[in-house]
Amino acid sequence: MTSTHEGEIPVPNPHATAEQVEAARHDTKLAQVLYHDWEAESYDDKWSISYDQRCIDYARGRFDAIVPDDVQRELPYDRALELGCGTGFFLLNLIQAGVARRGSVTDLSPGMVKVATRNGTSLGLDVDGRVADAEGIPYDDNTFDLVVGHAVLHHIPDVELSLREVVRVLKPGGRFVFAGEPTTVGNAYARRLADLTWKTTVRAMKLPGLSSWRRSQEELDENSRAAALEWIVDLHTFDPVDLEKMATSAGAVEVETASEEFTAAMLGWPVRTFESTVPPGKLGWGWAKFAFGGWTTLSWVDANVWRHVVPKGWFYNVMVTGVKPDPSPLTSFDRAGS
Repeated sequence: MTSTHEGEIPVPNPHATAEQVEAARHDTKLAQVLYHDWEAESYDDKWSISYDQRCIDYARGRFDAIVPDDVQRELPYDRALELGCGTGFFLLNLIQAGVARRGSVTDLSPGMVKVATRNGTSLGLDVDGRVADAEGIPYDDNTFDLVVGHAVLHHIPDVELSLREVVRVLKPGGRFVFAGEPTTVGNAYARRLADLTWKTTVRAMKLPGLSSWRRSQEELDENSRAAALEWIVDLHTFDPVDLEKMATSAGAVEVETASEEFTAAMLGWPVRTFESTVPPGKLGWGWAKFAFGGWTTLSWVDANVWRHVVPKGWFYNVMVTGVKPDPSPLTSFDRAGS
């Protein structure tokens, strides 16, 4: 059964005003709360997130791509934490995929925690939720066997401090897995493609005969404010080598990175941007099938062709994993004798 700590969860604010957006330009954490509260109720639809086999396979695929095979043979972990959970996409699907038995979700956004725990309830999963700052995780040392996150590290002001907190709350020998983080090169082309798509589509919708395809000006203005916040809340991009160094400096061992989505990202960003300009439900199932099928095909090409040619840092997404050192006498003895 899913539960939340109701006394700790402020009321979400799903509609930021222009004045609040302006204030958020000077307050990073306010920007995070406003943007993610704003997006919470529509986030799953915006990013085509589901909790069926499609996204279960996707989440498990990210885990399998970075975690060694011998670890996977020992699954499931007992207790897991998702940091910056959003709607719970990563952890809820990993639990369904057999990676963990039960978990906790945390986010700076009350709206996201509300949706994530609601999603957990609807799935019948053993999950609880808290509003929490990733730079000060509100759990005791040595609490979790696994900590995960998807597209969260780039929102955190002090990434290394957050990783230190992750290592602290992990049990000795526990592992963290963070996926979906933007690379520096990938972010550059994604922003250009998204901006170009937005401007081109909004202009095209003003042409005669296309008015039914255009959202109301009020919706477009609100989406523009949301887009402005989106660029504000994206604080970092990463070079894989630098991310490895941060994780190691935070106290982790067995640190590894992997990257994915090259041509898939070049399709995905324009598609998602275009969808945000069109009234909900207008595009239909055929469009959804095209978008997902195109992304899947190009992801396969990226993994089987471009991965052997293109530098790791040129892909859009980077993943990182690491382990909390185990100071047990057996481990120390083994190291001394090796």
